[in-house]
Amino acid sequence: MADSPLEHLTSVAAPIQPNERPLLIVLVGPTAVGKTRWAIEIARALNTEIVNADSRQIYRRMPIGTATPTAEERAEITHHFVDFVEPDSAYSAGQFEKEASAWLDHWFQHHRTAVLAGGSGLYVKALIEGLDDIPTDPSVRSQLNERFELYGLGPLVDELAQRDPVHLEKMDAQNPQRVIRALEVCIISGRPFSSFHNQVPQERPYDIWIGGLQMDRESLHSRINLRVENMIKAGLEEEVRALQHLRDTNALRTVGFREWPPYFNNECSLSAVQDEIQMRTRQFAKRQMTWFQKTNGIQWFDASDGENIAEALRVECGKRRWHFAQPLVHSGSQ
Repeated sequence: MADSPLEHLTSVAAPIQPNERPLLIVLVGPTAVGKTRWAIEIARALNTEIVNADSRQIYRRMPIGTATPTAEERAEITHHFVDFVEPDSAYSAGQFEKEASAWLDHWFQHHRTAVLAGGSGLYVKALIEGLDDIPTDPSVRSQLNERFELYGLGPLVDELAQRDPVHLEKMDAQNPQRVIRALEVCIISGRPFSSFHNQVPQERPYDIWIGGLQMDRESLHSRINLRVENMIKAGLEEEVRALQHLRDTNALRTVGFREWPPYFNNECSLSAVQDEIQMRTRQFAKRQMTWFQKTNGIQWFDASDGENIAEALRVECGKRRWHFAQPLVHSGSQ
């Protein structure tokens, strides 16, 4: 009787051996495409844990508006770098790189795989490639903040369009802190902010496989619209009201939170707020795809194509003579 193919493989759950390089599975894509559910299913099949790469889900007290993995989802699979920063605290991609890299270094001493999942392109880039040492000057930033207070965001966006149209195209141009930070770097260095993201990738002590999730525009927009409806039903208004004393912080200058003041001031209806959040979320998803489509090395999949995603990961593990700890079966939507 022929041997089972699995007899010549070892489980991904087995301890890493001295001659092996660990494997980081990276899962990216636009908001609402289903990354959370897929990350959980992949982590279960690999018997591993998830590193979150979403710059909005790091914040505490904002779980509804940021679509943070629920307590039930985190009970299924352990998530790291979720719900750990106060909304009035600063946290950068550079900090994420240092702290997540340290976590992976420790994890990979004993484990073969980990899953990195999220839609923040700069966080993903920071961890898998590293970032340049980006300059800063508090005096320049202060001057830009004064201009913002006096004249609004429009003139700053116009200046950034002149100095760095490449970065402006793929960033959240309605986020004052992001615009001011990009302009600060342009002014200090005399270079486009985007030029600091073009360095030669740093060598990492692990292999990297990047899978991108996508779907047709109509389906994604439908999922986004439904997600926003469900957020409002789940209590998004109350969540935002409880944080209004922090409305000028970077954490609250994000889609899902910054659209509410006109409603709180009785200047528009709840349905108008919902429409605005849905529109801005669709725009945000487009910017995410613009970023990831310009990223090298991503293997793209239709988010509903579980068979191909599972096979691609099975092949990647098979190259290392590993097999899944459990079957990879996608159980549904995010």
